[in-house]
Amino acid sequence: MKYIFTFLVAIIFVQTSFSQSKNWSLHFQQTVIPQHKPKITALYSGENSLVDTSETQTSLTTTIFIGRRLWQGAALFYNPELAGGSGLSQARGIAGFTNGECFRIGDPSPTIYTARLYLRQDFALKNSAMEADEDAANSLAGERPKERFTVVMGKFSMADFFDNNSYSHDPRTQFMNWALMSTGAWDYPANTRGYTWNVVGEYVRERWAIRAATSLVPTTANGQELNWQWNGNNSNTLELEKSTTFFGKEGKLRALAFYTTTYMGSYAEAIKQTNPDVTLTRKPGRVKYGFSINYEQVLTQESGLFFRASWNDGNNETWAFTEIDHSISGGFVKDNLFGRKEDRLNIGFALNGISNIHRQYLAKGGYGFIIGDGKLPNYGLESILEINYNIKVTDWLSVTPDYQFVMNPAYNQDRGPVHALALRVHTEF
Repeated sequence: MKYIFTFLVAIIFVQTSFSQSKNWSLHFQQTVIPQHKPKITALYSGENSLVDTSETQTSLTTTIFIGRRLWQGAALFYNPELAGGSGLSQARGIAGFTNGECFRIGDPSPTIYTARLYLRQDFALKNSAMEADEDAANSLAGERPKERFTVVMGKFSMADFFDNNSYSHDPRTQFMNWALMSTGAWDYPANTRGYTWNVVGEYVRERWAIRAATSLVPTTANGQELNWQWNGNNSNTLELEKSTTFFGKEGKLRALAFYTTTYMGSYAEAIKQTNPDVTLTRKPGRVKYGFSINYEQVLTQESGLFFRASWNDGNNETWAFTEIDHSISGGFVKDNLFGRKEDRLNIGFALNGISNIHRQYLAKGGYGFIIGDGKLPNYGLESILEINYNIKVTDWLSVTPDYQFVMNPAYNQDRGPVHALALRVHTEF
């Protein structure tokens, strides 16, 4: 398989070398993240605990971004991707996990798969002006209507179109922690690797936008296989976006709501068991819903702030993202330090929690797919601090030393704290 992928990369380089057509977009990224944690204090451990010994793990993702303009307003995008390696403790033991480029997959062997394959169609609104669109990953050089209705159909990550934030959204260049790169309590629909099949409708005006989506969900919690029986097994998302001005500086406010229904287990039923297992209580038609707000604010030309707050009902098991039922996060970014205009300092925090019934389930020895220490006598908010410095080495290479401090991993005051150190190497062109 590695030879097939190498061949694909070679094709892209050859095409890029002689093709200047605006009908094509060809780009590449590779991100390597070695991450280390020293030994942690742990009074006890369970099946899903972060291991208490010193540990080093490395993750790798490589993606080719291919775009092709079709008829007027339409484009097709295809992203083959290779991913391998592992997160600390196989991405278990911390709800706000420390590496957004790794997945909860047992086999760390590099695997090639289709990350994205989707069609985008723009419909210009009456009297709409045109705006420039850059040649970038999943973007074609040219013009798009400034005010438009867009339909997107295919396989992609819901985070490609929802919960965007200029300062905290991309683990390849910004914050790496799951609770900072995304809204923590949004159990967004996805397979284990973060992708699913969706239909998105987006209505964009000059100062505001509204977008809605319906998506497939996995057949099991955090599973790789998607459930194609859409009726009764789907997730629906709605987001409103509004541009703001504060003391003459631009900002954006986004409000998101989601509603997922599928074959979930109930924490209330599970805690009635002698040995609680939420997977044994699964029934069709169970629901998970929630809300979030997401704000970004420009401070100066070289700095900005962001903030997120989110909540879900927490009655039924987490199905796709991670075991967070309520969360707040925020941070500060600053460019142009030490005379290096393209470097960026990122400082962020997250406070994560779970519902009372979810807490009771873990306290009785229950397990989710991400966390579970076998008991939880001393609950505490999972508190996270992340600091990194993104060094722009060249136009195509950046290196980022990263430090994360996690207090009460998996909401457990009897374990930790965790100090996680990483050195992210990111290439794109």
